[in-house]
Order: sequence, then C-alpha cells, then structure tokens
Amino acid sequence: MIENLVIVESPAKAKTIEKFLGKDFRVISSFGHIRDLTKKKNLGIDVENDFAPDYEVPKEKTKVVSELRKAALEAKNIWIASDEDREGEAIAWHLAVVLKLDLSTTKRIVFHEITKDAISGAIDNPRSIDMNLVNSQQARRILDRLVGFEISPVLWKKVQPSLSAGRVQSVAVRLLVEREREIFAFKPESSFRVTSLFRTDDKIKENGIIRAEASKRFPDEKEAQKFLELCSTSGYEVAGVTVKPGTRSPAPPFTTSTLQQEAYRKLGFSVAQTMAVAQKLYESGKITYMRTDSTNLSKLALVKSREVIISEYGEKYSKTRQFKTRTKGAQEAHEAIRPAYPDNQSVSGNQNEKKLYDLIWKRTIASQMADAVMEKTTISIDMNNSSVKFNATGEVIKFDGFLKVYTESSDQENNDEERYVIPPVKKGMPLYYNVVTASQKFTSPLPRYTEASLVKKLEELGIGRPSTYAPTISTIQNRGYVSREDRPGEKRQIRILALDGGKVTTTSRTEITGREKAKLFPQDIGMIVNDFLVENFSEIVDYNFTAEVEEQFDEIALGNIKWTGMLKKFYVPFHKTVENTLEKKERKTGIRVLGKHPETGESVTVRMGRFGPVAQIGNSENDNKPRFASLSKNQLLETITLDEALNLFRLPRTLGFHEGEEIIVGIGRFGPYIRYKGKFVSLKKGVDDPYTVTIERALEVIHEKAEDEKKKVIRDFGDIMVLNGRYGPYISKEKQNYRLPKGTEAEKLTADECTRIIEKSNKTKKSS
Repeated sequence: MIENLVIVESPAKAKTIEKFLGKDFRVISSFGHIRDLTKKKNLGIDVENDFAPDYEVPKEKTKVVSELRKAALEAKNIWIASDEDREGEAIAWHLAVVLKLDLSTTKRIVFHEITKDAISGAIDNPRSIDMNLVNSQQARRILDRLVGFEISPVLWKKVQPSLSAGRVQSVAVRLLVEREREIFAFKPESSFRVTSLFRTDDKIKENGIIRAEASKRFPDEKEAQKFLELCSTSGYEVAGVTVKPGTRSPAPPFTTSTLQQEAYRKLGFSVAQTMAVAQKLYESGKITYMRTDSTNLSKLALVKSREVIISEYGEKYSKTRQFKTRTKGAQEAHEAIRPAYPDNQSVSGNQNEKKLYDLIWKRTIASQMADAVMEKTTISIDMNNSSVKFNATGEVIKFDGFLKVYTESSDQENNDEERYVIPPVKKGMPLYYNVVTASQKFTSPLPRYTEASLVKKLEELGIGRPSTYAPTISTIQNRGYVSREDRPGEKRQIRILALDGGKVTTTSRTEITGREKAKLFPQDIGMIVNDFLVENFSEIVDYNFTAEVEEQFDEIALGNIKWTGMLKKFYVPFHKTVENTLEKKERKTGIRVLGKHPETGESVTVRMGRFGPVAQIGNSENDNKPRFASLSKNQLLETITLDEALNLFRLPRTLGFHEGEEIIVGIGRFGPYIRYKGKFVSLKKGVDDPYTVTIERALEVIHEKAEDEKKKVIRDFGDIMVLNGRYGPYISKEKQNYRLPKGTEAEKLTADECTRIIEKSNKTKKSS
C-alpha cells in the first residue's frame, strides 16, 4: 500500500519533489498528456453532438497509463500535481478520468516553484480540478483541431500535398509575409547628415570637444557642399544650454515572452532553446514556473531580493516594487519567472543553464533596485550666416542604481545616440569647428523579424499565449514556410564630404547594406499558402479574430461563457467556407510570367512545382518539350527577374574532360556540385560559383574529396569496409553500419572478424 501518491508531468520534476516529501510519499510522472483526440474518425470530435470530444490513450502512452493505474489502485491518497496552467489542469482532469478517480474528492495541488515551502504549502491546501480551466483548454484544442484538420486537406488539393494550416501558425506566417513584401516595395532615399566636432578654444584643437548634429538634412551632394562652404566662413555661438535631471527605472521581472526575447538578444538562444533550458531549471527547483504572463512577485521573493541587494550593494540601492501585469488577456495565476532562491546568485548545471539562470537572477534583482539618476544636457549652437542650428546632447549617470546589475536590451540598438559628457559651456560662448562632415545616409525599411521580435509582435496583438510561441515558431520553420538565416548583405557606395582647415574634400566609402543575422525569411511555399488563406479564409488569419478567440478562451476559463456555444458559433460558417473553397476555388501555384526568351521567343515563367519553385521555358502546347530549372536558394518567385531565371538554365554545364571522363557542374537539392565518374562532389559554399568555376578548380575539389575518402577508409575487403566515422571507427556492409565491440583495434581487423561482428550484431537485433 502506498500512503500518498503524487502524480506530476515530468520525471525530472518527480525526482526533485520526492526529496522534499519524504518516505510517506511516492512521486511518479505521467510524462505529459496521457490522452488526446483520436484521429480515426470525425477528427475525434462529434460536431453533431455538441462537439463532444473522443479521447484515446495513444499507443506510446499505454505502458505509462498501465503503471499509473497500478500505482493508483495501491494508493491511499492521490494528489495530482500537474503544472499550474490550463494545459496542466486538462492533464489533471484526463488523469482523473483515466484512473477512474472521483472528481469531487481528487486532490489537485499547484505550485509555481519547486521548493520545500511551496510543495508543503500545496499539500496543506489542495483544491478540486477547475473544470472552467479544463473546458478552456478543450475549446482551444478542439478549435485548433477543426481549423488544422479541415483547412489542411484543402491546401493539399489546391496548393501542394503535405501542407498544414493552424490558427496561430498561419497568422505568424502572415506577419512575416507582409513584412517581407513591405521590404520588397521599399525604395531607399538618400540625404546628407551633417555632424561637427566643435571645440571651446580657438587655438587648442583638443580642448573641450563637443559633437553636434545639424538641425537640417540635405537632399543631395550639391546642397551639402553649399552648406559646408557656409560652415567654413561662419562664426558659432552657444545659443542655449538646458540641463534636465532624469531617472531610468528597471524593467519588470521576466514573463515567458520577455524571457524569450531577452535570451535571444543577450544569449543568442532560439525561442525553443530558451524554453527547453528554462524547463530544466524549473524541474530542478532553481526557478519558478516558466510559462507565465504575470510580472508579480511573491512577498517572500520581495523580502529575499531586498536582503540580497542590501547585502551586496547597500541600502541605497534597494527599492521594493510590485509590477502590474499589462499583457493583453493575461490570466495565468503565476508569479513572474524568478530564482526559486534569490540568494543563490549562480547554480550548477551546463553552460546554457548557468547563462539563463544568471539572466533571470539579474533581471529579478534589478527589478527591486533603485532608479538610475541621470543628468541630460542639451546645447543649441547658432551659426551667424545661416538659420540652421547644431544640437549636441550628452548624458551623465549621477547614480547607477539598477544599472549596476542589469540593462535591458532592445531589438534595435541605436548606435547614433552615444552617451558622453559635454564640457561645461555658457550661453553666448563662441565655439570653433574642428571638422564638419556631411555623410550620405540611406533610409532603411522596417527590419525583418527575429524569433524574439516575432514573439513580441504576437504578444502585442494578443495572439497565442506563452506556451504557444515556441512550438508555433518551430512549426512554421519545420514546415518550410519560413527559414531562419544569416545573409551577408550587399556593398553600396556612399559619398562623404569633409570640411577641414577651410577646405571641402569629397571621398567615397563602401558600406554593407542589408546584412541579416538570424532573421526569419518567408519562403515561396509560405507566401503561396498565406495568399491562399488570406483570399479564402480571411477570418482565420485576421489578427483581430485570432486575438478575440484568445479572449473567448479567457472568458471560458473564468466561467463566463459556455465552451460548446463558442465552438458552434465559430464552426458553422467556417465549415461552409471550407466546402465552398474545395468546390469552387482554383489551384494556386504562384505562377508568374517573366517575359520571352530573347532567342527563341518562348514564354519564361516561374511557379511552384511538385518539389519546389521552378523556372520554365516554353509550354506543352509547343512541339518542343518545356525545360525546367530549380530556383536557387534566396531566389523567390515574387522577385526573380527574367535574366536571373534564364541564368538558371546555364546549368548543368560541361567543364571539359579528364582521363576520358566528362566533368559536369550543376546545382542540386543539396547545393552546387561537380559530377565526375558517376560521383557527386559538393562545391565549397562561399568559395566556388557554379557559373564561373573552372575545370582546374573542379579537379582540385575532386582531388580533395578523394584524399578525404582515402583517410576515411581504414580497411577495405571489397563488400565489407572498416571506416572512420564521426563517432569513431565502424564496419560498413551493403549500406548497413555496425559498431565495433569495445577495445577492438580497427586497423588490425580481418575480413573474417568483421563478418563475425556483423553476424553477432544481426542476431542481437532479431532477438530484441
């Protein structure tokens, strides 16, 4: 007999909790959900019977459920301790139903941190399962199943097989596609920005340097030149000095979305990586629950944080605050993400766990520290021969406050507003220029989204909830709708005019524009699917609709509306739209006519083919068969030009012959390649261009590959080979690989010994 059985979601959490509860408690894991909607019939939903869900235990969970049932039968008291959110509440309900527990007496316990006090407090204050929270999760799951499972088959027939749609994922793709098109349509404009280094002494060039910017920008080089010539003959005087005291307050403690954003900016973590690392920290009892909309901190956390701050930095650095949660639709009753024990400045674990914990600790402690006190000085400088003014701004930190521990990052760091100390000046004081520079500047489009800025935008619009952001962003990348990429940018010439010593000189400089780091780029199939959904399912991908649905889930969680009624109101018109689209709408391929072939006059088009975007010359109506070429990476159906498309047909091309064998270069599924003697050798990325590579260079690449292959082979017995692999030596036979027994010397193996190892390995596989 088990006195007390506690069921949690993860085995890691089970181990941590069992340490606190002692010998009278056994803690086991459900490994997450134990039931889900069946896929066998009617999408697992009886639409005609008030959307009654048909749940089943998946095959992979039957063993877990069997063990849970056995433990439950032996237990005197059962406590369900799944996570404190709607998903966790639904897991608790599914457990109660599958284990045949009495819902009225089942002890549901919740905690937002895995500490002895939190666990003991939960045991002392059990509650019943909250069916409003369960129904909210059921409504979300069923609505998302209806959307995904009814629209996806439409996409298979009208766009391409194996595609998918989703209430949140499709809206995320729409955001990315619309931003990409804004960037396509953007036309940069240039102007000249004038800056000057002034000094306070006529003779000493290094005395009291003030950096200032002209109040006007000039449209072209000619106007900039005229202004610099004016500057060379002008006198300068301080027109006014304004000194304003100011303060900066710390950011609130982390919520799920702000942690995802800041971990991306400061640590370079993807959203999924952040959540995986945070999960480990939570389950090992180092931080509070990592899925939360709340910026609230418990009284205990406030007290402990204050003690740490006073101990480490002194009482003047302490300022206890309670932040108000502002996230649209925030309902989850958690704390902010914080250290479980604020007095632990660091924790054990791998490097990523240590880095993320350090970020959480600093943000939490900084949120309870005093404001930073600043002093901002602004100087206005007059010219005696022009109405244009120069303005200089400087900032001095008088008291660092929370900045001693932590500064929040932003998506767009402004490097132009450098903080520096302005030398003391008075109104009417003359100033003298050192150098006046007019630099050509180009306007920039809105930036592409990073994972972090996409999370921020989804949260601003009220789309999704903390638990949905990581899987949503992973899904749209795994589906091929979006790719996360670095791009090198392009060179651009800019003009710079400089006034120095009374003379204006002009130079050109090269800058890189459009450089991208870990940005999200929509792919052709993502754009085509988005356009199809916007055209035919506009309500589903409407930002307001998606946010309103989230609000309705919140109302269900509060018990204010009936979940089945909400689903019926949505489903009836939605299903009619699905049927109408299947029956009446044309197939969408994203086809685009680029023009005519300059020599043959054949039509040149691009479209989405069965295996990806392709260019096509000619059509099946002509006597000649149409020719096809795959688009290169970074080429899009919407933006490729006629010349770029024609260039694709230059490949594959023959470079020549070597030892009687033809050498061909082309572009395949895995990038540019050389084909020689029936073998394919990849060209080096960033080094070799398939359109310009020479036969001499091709032979070098072939030779390098051959040398690598030689180093790979340890023993060659014809059909059996001993090879060097990524994880050490192994045996290969008929495309099957076999591990070497521990202690085997690969270099001394014979053919017979290899055969025995293969036979033994095959017997082991069959018996298992």
